[in-house]
Amino acid sequence: MRRLKLAVLISGRGSNMEALLNAAAADPDFPAQPVLVLSNRPEAAGLKIAEAAGVAAVSIDHKTYGKDREAFEFHVDATLRGANVEVIALAGFMRVLTPWFVKRWEGRMINIHPSLLPKHKGLDTHQRAIDAGDAEAGCSVHWVSAGVDEGEIIAQARVPILTGDTADSLAARTLPEEHRLYPEALKIACKKILEDMTDG
Repeated sequence: MRRLKLAVLISGRGSNMEALLNAAAADPDFPAQPVLVLSNRPEAAGLKIAEAAGVAAVSIDHKTYGKDREAFEFHVDATLRGANVEVIALAGFMRVLTPWFVKRWEGRMINIHPSLLPKHKGLDTHQRAIDAGDAEAGCSVHWVSAGVDEGEIIAQARVPILTGDTADSLAARTLPEEHRLYPEALKIACKKILEDMTDG
């Protein structure tokens, strides 16, 4: 089976990135082959994790571009295309992407978000779920669209919200579900991309 060339975009430690790299390394039939981990922060701990896994790791510091988001994204886009990337997984990439970049990678870019979308888009999702009195929380993997956390949902995992939960305790219980869900959702996304390539 053909494996799509995968780039994972991170801003920090990238525990979900690590879950994707581990899934791809463990399964020769996994439909994505990680070829690049890219961070907008040079100090991101995930870059060393990627290097240790034998995956090219690159940082492009968004701060050097000031407020010119598109100039930063031109550099990111050129780097991705230089590595022949075919699918992107956002894993804690803390930058809102411009419509230009989203359109360039439409149908080939996915994101993991720590809530049961469409509930609690954006930040502070665990605290907001608790404050709302939700019975459960979880995580969602979705296609990236121009609206923040608004793309079509690929897969979700649910965890109960327990009495006395804090944002930290809920996040800690959700994280293992993220690590399980993201590789499975990436498989579904790659299958769709490969089907579209065949049909196209």
